[in-house]
Amino acid sequence: MWELLKSYWQILRRPSVHYSLGFLTLGGFIAGIIFWGGFNTALEVTNTEQFCTSCHEMRDNVFEEMKTTIHYSNRSGVRATCPDCHVPHNWTDKIARKMQASKEVWGKIFGTISTREKFLEKRRELAEHEWARLKANDSLECRNCHNFDYMDFTRQSKRAMEQHSTALASGEATCIDCHKGIAHELPDMSGVKGW
Repeated sequence: MWELLKSYWQILRRPSVHYSLGFLTLGGFIAGIIFWGGFNTALEVTNTEQFCTSCHEMRDNVFEEMKTTIHYSNRSGVRATCPDCHVPHNWTDKIARKMQASKEVWGKIFGTISTREKFLEKRRELAEHEWARLKANDSLECRNCHNFDYMDFTRQSKRAMEQHSTALASGEATCIDCHKGIAHELPDMSGVKGW
């Protein structure tokens, strides 16, 4: 056993061209920690409402709209922030969403929605992308706060109780199917079936 450990130690100490394998391994480990720390820090900084509203496109359009909704101000004082609704909480889902959202950087660079008029022109397309994303993940971000298992149907309106206890419970529908425009104004929905 001792001989085996000694041979491994000799391999780790043996120089490559200029540095020992042990030095390179330790250096790689330390560099990995620094990279991971930097990556995770950047991920968390970009996952804040302050970051989201640092662009005037978001601050002057959708964030102003959200301020008038129950998700911003309510009797209980529980407030949703941009990432609560637009970024999954699970790490792998969060990374996938961040990669998907990198297209928004190109939109910022090229001024896709740099004015109110441009934003209103693309509003429906942007909303439909977000609705499709929420539909595909069964309204995961909604369910982080609104846990279906703990809903008290008896405290809901008759219509809400019927929908939640049938369509939502059976998986036939998900939150976004009925709650479009819950935190932001709806785009022009003329020509959309069911509106």
